[in-house]
This record gives sequence, structure tokens and C-alpha cells, in this order.
Amino acid sequence: MAEVHDLLLFDLDGVVYVGEDAVPGAVDAIGRAYDDGRAIGYATNNASRTPQEVAGHLRRLGIAARDEEVTSSSQAAAQLVLERLGAGARVLPVGGPGVRAALLEAGLEPVGPDDQPAAVVQGFGRQLGWSDLADAAAAIRGGALWVATNTDLTLPTERGPAPGNGSLVGAVRNAVDVDPLVAGKPQPTLFHAAAQRAGAHHPLVVGDRLDTDVAGAVNSGMTGALVLTGLTSALALLAAPKGQRPDLVLPDLGALHAPAPSPARTVEGGATCGRARVRLAGARIDGADGSPGPGAPLEDLMDLLRAACAAAWASSGSGAGTTGELAVEPALAAALADLSVRCRREQPSG
Repeated sequence: MAEVHDLLLFDLDGVVYVGEDAVPGAVDAIGRAYDDGRAIGYATNNASRTPQEVAGHLRRLGIAARDEEVTSSSQAAAQLVLERLGAGARVLPVGGPGVRAALLEAGLEPVGPDDQPAAVVQGFGRQLGWSDLADAAAAIRGGALWVATNTDLTLPTERGPAPGNGSLVGAVRNAVDVDPLVAGKPQPTLFHAAAQRAGAHHPLVVGDRLDTDVAGAVNSGMTGALVLTGLTSALALLAAPKGQRPDLVLPDLGALHAPAPSPARTVEGGATCGRARVRLAGARIDGADGSPGPGAPLEDLMDLLRAACAAAWASSGSGAGTTGELAVEPALAAALADLSVRCRREQPSG
């Protein structure tokens, strides 16, 4: 399926790695894409590290990444400041080393809180403390332009989700009376910058989050693929609102190199995909007799998910598009829960 796109644009956390470790099979899948001559890019909301550090991490995992293939939300934030204030503008960096490095790269001047900054760029940093957030709030109240690299409420770690930059942005927002400009996902700035860097016109965005990766692909007019190796569960995908629904649903990166079956709607409002069949019963979605259950082959459970999404999303109509009120039959819910667990721990397909 990757052959119809001129750039494979990967999210990192939850897609390629979690913490320091590679997602099982991701290294082989990306290596195969390089071997096939595919253009590769990495777009990350992680603002704390420089592109050089990110590319170095990927190389240590065995991925032949180049520094220039990485586009960070810090770079996108610096570009927003540059467009509004011009080169040489004085900017207070709040975040990890990646924020300061991006400002310098863009021709902006990083300064301290007492140096009358014209802008504040806030990104994630593991060493950020209360005083850093207080300095940011004071500068913003003084009229500084406020740009957030991203507003992810959580970030994945080896111990599970932890507070992300959006949680820290929220703390600053409580002390000021303005909202920040947001540079990273799901805004299109980061995606367009990555595509422009690669000279691409038809990227495939591959991520694990509905609210950032998939929504960003939609906002940018790009094709979006969701992998189930990260934060989004199969049941959460079923309830995805309009604007956060991927074009492709994959168990893992290995599936990029295999055809993805397309579901078909049935006359009674359900859907089929492969051996899987689901039906709508009022405000409930059921798995039909003979559909795969827990323990079934992974590809059959993926077909079940694709069919369920097709039926659920169509049932939401053309309004707000929410499926949150749609109940899921217990047997179907159990099968989809089994799929989520297995996608996070099994070796990828393909």
C-alpha cells in the first residue's frame, strides 16, 4: 500500500519506539522501506530532543535515519515565531535542548526571562520546574507571543502514559489570559514542513494517536494510517469522532508492505471485511454469527475491526460524527480488546 505515496511520514513514540526500545518489528519494516527506495520522514511532537539526537536514537536501534529526515515540533514552533516576528527576535525557550536548538537554527535569539523576550516557545522538557512555568507566564502576561510546540496531554513511557507538554501548557494557561499558538500535531504546520523538506506531495502519515497523528493528517489533507502498537485501542478507534478517523487501520508497521482489505457496507447497515461481519441492532453494534472472537488469527481480528469501524462510523451520519453513544456487544468488545493486547506485544505482520 505504501507504493502510492511519495513519502512515508512516521510518528515515533508508540510507532517506532517506546522509550529507548524499538517497537517489535518496526526496525525491519522501516529498513524494508529504505531498501525499496521509499522516501522516509519522521515527524514528532517531542520537542525536548534535537533532530540530531532523534536520528541518533533511530540509528542505534538499527534504522538508517538521516538527521534531515526528522522534523520536530520545536522546529515548527520556531518557524511560526520567525514568520510573525522576523529573524533575530528574542525568544524565551521553555523546554528541553531541542527548543533552544530550533530557535538558533531558525535565526532567532534565545534569551532569559529578564531579557524582555518578544516570544515564548514552550515545549516538553523532563527537567522543567515550577520556576520555568512561572517565568513563561510572566513573559506572556507582559505581551510576549506564546507558541506551544504541542499540546499532547500525555506521552508514552515504559511505565505507561505520563504527563505531556499539553499538561504543562495547561498549567501556564491557568496563569495567563490568552491561548497559545500551537505548532505541532494536530496542526498542519509540522506535517507541511516535513513534506516540504522531502519534496513530497502525497505523504502517508503513520501514527498511533487519533487526536494528534490522525487528526493532523486530516487537517493537512494527507492520508492517515493508524497502527495499534501505541496508545489507541481498537475500542477507542471504534468511537473516533469525525476528523480523527484514519484512512487505513494496521496492526503494526509490517502491514505497510501488505495489501489492506477494504470493508463493504451491507444493505441492513452493517459491514463485512474478509470473514468478519458486523451488524447494527438499534444503538448497538454486534458481531454476526461466525465472526472471529478472542484468540482468532490476528488478520481475522483486524478484518473484524475494519468492518466494525465502517459500520459504526457510517451510523454517526454527517453531523458531529460521534459514535460514543453506540454500545458494543460484549463478545465483539472482547474480541477487539484481545486484538489491542496482541498488537502491542506480538511480532508484526508482513
